Amino acid sequence: MHTQLNSYDLVLKNGWVIDPSQSLNGRFDVAICDGKIAAIAEQLPPYETKQEIAASQYLICPGFIDLHVHVYEWATTFGVAADDVGINAGVTTIVDQGSSSPFTFAGFQSEVIAKSKTDVRSFLLVNHAANQTIGSILSGLESPQKVKIETLIKLAQANPQIVRGFKVHADSGSISRWGMGVLALARQIGDQTNLPLYVHTGELFPVVEANRPNPEKLVENALTYMKAGDILGHCYSCQPDGLMGIRTQIPQWLLAAIEQGILLDLGHGLKFSFAVARRMLAQGVFPDTISSDAHGSFKNLHDDSTLTYSLCGAISKLVALGLDLEKAIAAVTLNPARVLKAETELGTLKVGSIADISILQLVEGEWCFFDALEEKLVAQQKLIPVGVVRSGEFIQPSGRFLRDLVARASA
Repeated sequence: MHTQLNSYDLVLKNGWVIDPSQSLNGRFDVAICDGKIAAIAEQLPPYETKQEIAASQYLICPGFIDLHVHVYEWATTFGVAADDVGINAGVTTIVDQGSSSPFTFAGFQSEVIAKSKTDVRSFLLVNHAANQTIGSILSGLESPQKVKIETLIKLAQANPQIVRGFKVHADSGSISRWGMGVLALARQIGDQTNLPLYVHTGELFPVVEANRPNPEKLVENALTYMKAGDILGHCYSCQPDGLMGIRTQIPQWLLAAIEQGILLDLGHGLKFSFAVARRMLAQGVFPDTISSDAHGSFKNLHDDSTLTYSLCGAISKLVALGLDLEKAIAAVTLNPARVLKAETELGTLKVGSIADISILQLVEGEWCFFDALEEKLVAQQKLIPVGVVRSGEFIQPSGRFLRDLVARASA
């Protein structure tokens, strides 16, 4: 009697699979059919497949989710191409943090989301000035008096797949201008939509010196407008008004906030500090999510020369600083999928979920990384993306923005 073989589009054979959503860490075959995960097993029963990849040298993970990027290319000074920080950087889902707003969302949808192979989601900027390009440092943001809450709420409700939260700034510049007014409005919007707030921390915009807030109190005060599920960005920033500032001990109010369900995001960007990371990791405070904050120059349109960091680079740095690899993978898969309330589809290799997969090589050997203060970190290994599967399609990343991972640095 002839036995019918299982038929697949793609099989990743004998890869090292880490999938925190299923507590998997070992050797598995992963089969894909019709854009979905069809099977996962230590050894698949006999099958036929259109494509097979021998994956014994590779780490296979649910598609990485970068919770903080800026990809409104051309419409903002600092927007970069979505696919260059997405599929071409080993990442299948990216979340634009506040580059679009009710005034510009239609363009973002048609020019970025619709034209990208990467799955692009959005946190809307709460206080974008209607007549300004975001990136105009002094006037790209608007006073609370001009924020139209109803417009933001309606836009989120009309686009539930894409709009997954709201971005607001708790930096010395914004607070010196408007106090806590924008945060108070953001809290109302979050409550009415049941969507999280992503709160930027660390000095960013020019400060009105006469109203400069106390840097040690700023994040603590901002937390009074936040609740479980909201996210503090740039958790290991070197800025004096950041989470840690110049402290050596993690303050009690921050530990209490974490206990109450406030999430911490790395938001690597231009201010990531190894010293702050070491201090906080040593005291048991880890990022819930690891993101890149990939963006171009604020000053020059379409200038990516300042983008010298990547999501896989950020993971590699944190692992070198002592973060457990499995915990790091959870911070770019399961945890951000939960933030997006999409954990049944994204951040998992469960059978039936979307076949979004990151395929990586753990390269051994001494490599030098640098932080915002030019401190050097010698890592013994680094994570290089060698492929992605996006909705079942295998894609080889160009690696254009993997500048922190490609050139061998001198030790």
